[in-house]
Order: sequence, then C-alpha cells, then structure tokens
Amino acid sequence: MKTLNEILNIEFPVIQGGMANIATGAFAAAVSNAGALGLVAGGGLDADGLRAQIRDAKAATDRPFGVNLMLMNPHIDELAKVVVEEQVPVVTTGAGNPGKYVPAWKEAGIKVFPVVAAPILAKRLERYGVDGFIAEGTESGGHVGELTTMALVPQVADAVSVPVIAAGGIADGRQMMAARALGACGVQVGTILLASRECPIHDNYKQAILKAGANDTVVTGRSGGAPVRVLKNKMAREYLRMEKQDLPLEELEKLTLGSLRRAVFDGDVDTGSLMAGQVAGMVHEIRPLRQIFEELMADYTRVRKELMA
Repeated sequence: MKTLNEILNIEFPVIQGGMANIATGAFAAAVSNAGALGLVAGGGLDADGLRAQIRDAKAATDRPFGVNLMLMNPHIDELAKVVVEEQVPVVTTGAGNPGKYVPAWKEAGIKVFPVVAAPILAKRLERYGVDGFIAEGTESGGHVGELTTMALVPQVADAVSVPVIAAGGIADGRQMMAARALGACGVQVGTILLASRECPIHDNYKQAILKAGANDTVVTGRSGGAPVRVLKNKMAREYLRMEKQDLPLEELEKLTLGSLRRAVFDGDVDTGSLMAGQVAGMVHEIRPLRQIFEELMADYTRVRKELMA
C-alpha cells in the first residue's frame, strides 16, 4: 500500500484539516512548507474570496497544497470552477455528494478526497472515480458523524478499493500507528495544529486548547441534524440547555451566529465556538508546525519499532 506522502508527493503522510475561518492561504502554505499537505478552507468564502486565498498560498509555497470545499456552501458551483481555474492539485470535500463536480476536477488533473463519516457513503462515491477517502471519526473537532475513528476507518477500508486517510482523534505516534493498522495510508489532523505557532487563531483560543482536559469537549447541534464538537464554554452549555427544551432551530441559530468568528478573531472564549477534537486534552504546548510534524513522525517510528520488537 502506497503511503499518503507518496500519493501526494509530500514529505510526511499528513493532511491538515480544512478548518473554516482558520485555514487561510497563508496557513495552508505554512503547513505545506513544514512538510505536510496544507488545505485552504473554502467554508464561508465566495469565489473571489477563495481565489484570493489560493493565490496567497501560491505566493507563499512552491509545494503541493489543497482546498477543502463544503458542498453546502451556497457558492459551491462557482467554488468548484475556481479550483480548476487556479490549478489546485488536491480537493477534499465535506457535507454532501461531490459527484457532479468530480469529472471536471479529474479532467483538470486534481486529486479528489471526499470526507466521509460512514462506509455506505464511501461506497456510493467511489464510482465517481475519486482518488481516496478521508474517514473522519466523531472524535474530531467541528462537524462530526456518529462512528468513532476506530470503528469507521476499517469499515471504509473494507468497503472501497482506493486509499483511505484516517481523521479524528490523532495527536501522537500511537494514534498514527493505530490508523495504519486500521487500513489508513496516512492521517488528517486539526486540533494539534490549532496550537501551532503559525496558526492564525487568537491566543485566547490557543490557550483554551492547552487548558482543555480529556472530557472538555461536547457535541452541539444534534437536534438540528448538524452536530458540531466544540470545547465546553458558556455558549455550548446554553446551546445544550436550549436543545433539551426543544426550542426552534431559529432560536438556536441566533445563539451561534458569528460564534466561530468571535472565537477565531476576537478570542471570545465564553460565547465563541471553540471547535476542537477530543485530543485537545493531549495538547500541552505551542510549537512550530515543523516541530509538530517531526515529533509526530518520530513518535510513530518509535511505536512501530516497539511493536515489531
């Protein structure tokens, strides 16, 4: 089985998660320059905004990078064209079926990796000719499914004949080694990168990640069919209280309107949406991206040797 770094022509078998409002062109380029695959997040952007971020990435790196597209974005048709026009090498997709866009992307030579939370979806999407899948377990931050990474990855690997990348709950070499054992050719990480020196989020957000313990995340939005994992704070607790009261979705949306931007840009740790995965409890220091990836790989190599001894 080819490893992810061989498939994507990168140094480490690691993709950066497509974190909306966080994964700018500059951050994606910094990740790629550090040896992994950086992603520009298309969530919340229109065509002009995405094009600008892609060009920022191009100006800052000569290494491969990609774009993550949320298919529920109202501008998705235009965004799908932008990645072709800008000759982006890799596209990952979430929140929907990318089938109608895949032929044009493949014709442009783009590698396509949909994010999936269930093996049945991967099986359905394989016929479109995608290059692989990112199987993301519910441990991850942001929008989540129900299956854990441990249960999801092997079932997706068994269901399809293309490469599978594991995401959700990966912060050190032990988890990376487990992902390989489950059938993944590489990993996607997000939460550990929030605590990188280069990550553009407010320092208050970073400090909240460092202070988080193993049980400090919670999933909001299940009642509306859009579950999101965040750090527990005043906003998240109020949201859960309102969900229990079965209040209308409009009332819940008022509470979360602009909450991610408040967290990322203003450092509002009380009413901001501090998206983070369950591995936040394993993140204890702010490090440069290169150090994060080098230590992840060194730890993986150590664990692998110990298991083979």
